[in-house]
Amino acid sequence: MLHTSLEHILSKSDFQKVIEGNESVMICCGRMGPMCIPVYEAMTKLKEKYKNVTFADMEFDIPDAKVIRNAPEAKNFMGLPFTFFYKKGETVHATSSILSQTQIEDILDKYL
Repeated sequence: MLHTSLEHILSKSDFQKVIEGNESVMICCGRMGPMCIPVYEAMTKLKEKYKNVTFADMEFDIPDAKVIRNAPEAKNFMGLPFTFFYKKGETVHATSSILSQTQIEDILDKYL
Protein backbone atom coordinates (compact mmCIF):
# COMPACT_ATOMS: atom_id res chain seq x y z
CA MET A 1 0.00 0.00 0.00
CA LEU A 2 1.24 3.49 -0.82
CA HIS A 3 1.93 5.81 2.09
CA THR A 4 -0.50 8.59 1.27
CA SER A 5 -3.67 9.96 2.86
CA LEU A 6 -5.60 9.22 -0.32
CA GLU A 7 -8.13 6.41 -0.70
CA HIS A 8 -6.18 3.25 -1.56
CA ILE A 9 -7.24 0.95 -4.37
CA LEU A 10 -5.84 -2.48 -3.60
CA SER A 11 -7.63 -4.71 -6.12
CA LYS A 12 -9.58 -4.79 -9.36
CA SER A 13 -12.81 -5.01 -7.35
CA ASP A 14 -11.80 -1.90 -5.33
CA PHE A 15 -11.12 -0.14 -8.64
CA GLN A 16 -14.56 -1.04 -10.00
CA LYS A 17 -16.29 0.08 -6.79
CA VAL A 18 -14.51 3.44 -6.83
CA ILE A 19 -15.14 4.35 -10.47
CA GLU A 20 -18.70 3.00 -10.51
CA GLY A 21 -19.67 4.34 -7.07
CA ASN A 22 -18.46 7.92 -7.57
CA GLU A 23 -19.36 10.34 -10.33
CA SER A 24 -15.92 11.99 -10.59
CA VAL A 25 -12.68 10.15 -9.81
CA MET A 26 -8.95 10.81 -10.11
CA ILE A 27 -6.65 7.80 -9.70
CA CYS A 28 -2.87 8.10 -9.57
CA CYS A 29 -1.19 4.76 -10.25
CA GLY A 30 2.45 4.85 -9.27
CA ARG A 31 5.15 4.23 -6.70
CA MET A 32 6.62 6.22 -3.82
CA GLY A 33 9.15 7.84 -6.14
CA PRO A 34 10.20 11.36 -7.17
CA MET A 35 7.78 11.63 -10.09
CA CYS A 36 4.77 10.29 -8.17
CA ILE A 37 5.04 11.86 -4.71
CA PRO A 38 4.38 15.44 -5.94
CA VAL A 39 1.20 14.22 -7.65
CA TYR A 40 -0.02 12.50 -4.45
CA GLU A 41 0.77 15.68 -2.48
CA ALA A 42 -1.15 17.86 -4.93
CA MET A 43 -4.11 15.47 -4.84
CA THR A 44 -4.12 15.58 -1.04
CA LYS A 45 -4.25 19.39 -1.10
CA LEU A 46 -7.00 19.42 -3.72
CA LYS A 47 -9.34 17.09 -1.78
CA GLU A 48 -10.71 20.07 0.15
CA LYS A 49 -11.29 22.23 -2.93
CA TYR A 50 -12.82 19.50 -5.11
CA LYS A 51 -15.20 17.76 -2.74
CA ASN A 52 -17.11 16.30 -5.69
CA VAL A 53 -14.03 14.32 -6.80
CA THR A 54 -12.83 11.08 -5.23
CA PHE A 55 -9.02 11.08 -5.10
CA ALA A 56 -7.37 7.65 -4.94
CA ASP A 57 -4.03 5.97 -5.43
CA MET A 58 -3.06 2.52 -6.69
CA GLU A 59 0.30 0.79 -6.54
CA PHE A 60 1.70 0.41 -10.04
CA ASP A 61 3.33 -2.96 -9.34
CA ILE A 62 0.39 -4.94 -7.97
CA PRO A 63 -1.12 -7.45 -10.42
CA ASP A 64 -4.55 -5.80 -10.40
CA ALA A 65 -3.08 -2.47 -11.49
CA LYS A 66 -3.28 -3.91 -14.99
CA VAL A 67 -6.72 -2.25 -15.16
CA ILE A 68 -4.79 1.00 -15.52
CA ARG A 69 -1.42 -0.19 -16.89
CA ASN A 70 -3.10 -2.01 -19.79
CA ALA A 71 -5.83 0.54 -20.51
CA PRO A 72 -5.90 1.67 -24.14
CA GLU A 73 -5.26 5.26 -23.03
CA ALA A 74 -1.95 4.16 -21.45
CA LYS A 75 -0.65 2.44 -24.58
CA ASN A 76 2.06 5.03 -25.28
CA PHE A 77 2.79 6.15 -21.72
CA MET A 78 6.50 6.25 -20.89
CA GLY A 79 6.79 7.49 -17.30
CA LEU A 80 5.16 7.15 -13.92
CA PRO A 81 2.71 7.88 -12.55
CA PHE A 82 -0.20 6.96 -14.76
CA THR A 83 -3.02 9.32 -13.80
CA PHE A 84 -6.59 8.65 -14.90
CA PHE A 85 -9.70 10.78 -14.60
CA TYR A 86 -13.14 9.16 -14.68
CA LYS A 87 -16.60 10.66 -15.07
CA LYS A 88 -19.60 8.39 -14.52
CA GLY A 89 -17.39 5.29 -14.76
CA GLU A 90 -15.75 6.26 -18.06
CA THR A 91 -12.21 7.49 -18.69
CA VAL A 92 -12.35 11.14 -19.73
CA HIS A 93 -8.63 11.94 -19.55
CA ALA A 94 -5.34 10.18 -18.81
CA THR A 95 -1.76 11.36 -18.42
CA SER A 96 1.64 10.00 -17.55
CA SER A 97 4.58 11.48 -15.71
CA ILE A 98 4.63 14.25 -13.13
CA LEU A 99 1.84 16.83 -12.91
CA SER A 100 1.85 20.11 -11.02
CA GLN A 101 -1.07 21.11 -8.84
CA THR A 102 -2.01 23.75 -11.42
CA GLN A 103 -2.02 21.16 -14.21
CA ILE A 104 -4.23 18.87 -12.13
CA GLU A 105 -6.63 21.72 -11.37
CA ASP A 106 -6.86 22.55 -15.09
CA ILE A 107 -7.74 18.92 -15.89
CA LEU A 108 -10.26 18.70 -13.04
CA ASP A 109 -11.93 21.95 -14.14
CA LYS A 110 -12.10 20.82 -17.76
CA TYR A 111 -13.20 17.20 -17.36
CA LEU A 112 -14.74 16.71 -13.93
